[in-house]
Amino acid sequence: MQHDLSQQSEEQSNLIAIATLCIALLSVSFAPIFIRFSETELGANATVFNRLLIFVLVFGIGRVIGQRLSSKPDISDHPPLTGQQWLLLMSVGVISIISLGLWAISLKYTTVAKSMLLNNLTPLFTSLGSLLFLGKCFDHKFLVGMAIALSGAIALGLEDLYGAESFLVGDIYALLSAVFLGTYFLIIEQLRNRFSATTILLWRCAIGSALLLPIVLITEGQLFPTTKAAVLAVLGLGVICEGFGQRLLADCMDKLSSSFVALFLLLEPIVSAMLAWVIFLERLSPMTWVGFAVVLTGIYLARSSSAATQEITEAKARLPIS
Repeated sequence: MQHDLSQQSEEQSNLIAIATLCIALLSVSFAPIFIRFSETELGANATVFNRLLIFVLVFGIGRVIGQRLSSKPDISDHPPLTGQQWLLLMSVGVISIISLGLWAISLKYTTVAKSMLLNNLTPLFTSLGSLLFLGKCFDHKFLVGMAIALSGAIALGLEDLYGAESFLVGDIYALLSAVFLGTYFLIIEQLRNRFSATTILLWRCAIGSALLLPIVLITEGQLFPTTKAAVLAVLGLGVICEGFGQRLLADCMDKLSSSFVALFLLLEPIVSAMLAWVIFLERLSPMTWVGFAVVLTGIYLARSSSAATQEITEAKARLPIS
């Protein structure tokens, strides 16, 4: 009886994690739309800088106010941070700005749908990193599901090879972004064993914005937007895409594996392409719809695998720091 209740509780917890992941997916899918509007005035680096800075200001100030209004005493009984944890916290900002910067640049040279699809080949690199560096094993269902989903995404990305050269350049930037994004997810998965999602994102955005500041001033000149469209775009990136999307992605990684989260995000181009179709009138070919269906099939199969959930052991028990 107790085992059944425990199993039921675990299934309910996983369903909540999936629901959280769906909300995160919807939030991050607005990113390429906001980036397009932001880059009507700002450069790629300035766009990413504003995205990270807005998150730090909004959620950092919100955390400070919340802590001051809280009546709970500030008692820290957590063990001191290890050298590896400090290194991961520092690297999460560097890796993320490289990925975001490459992705923002790719949107200048290729369509939103193709940039999103190639950028979301991340599961391949995330799973490879989990296998090589974390010793994680994947069962047959997960591997087959990942292969099916990736085949749909790759088929859509290969369409650009027969287009203009500028499209191919954009595809290369998007693919490099996927490599760094896969590394970022692996780092987040490790940090969630100790830190809360908001803490990780505050470190990521604070370090990233500080590193980007001199780069923007030297290479692009303009730091902040002045037009209404660009201002609203960077606010959307900071609050919706970063504040809700990325924070919820990190939050669900204490239940779901980074490999499955990265695989699930292959659905992101569906929402983004629909928005681009309505706003930018970007054409969606029949091959695109077929590719989307293939990706969905692969994700559904991978979800039924045990490798989709995070393995929680006593040695990896999470100690969230707020």
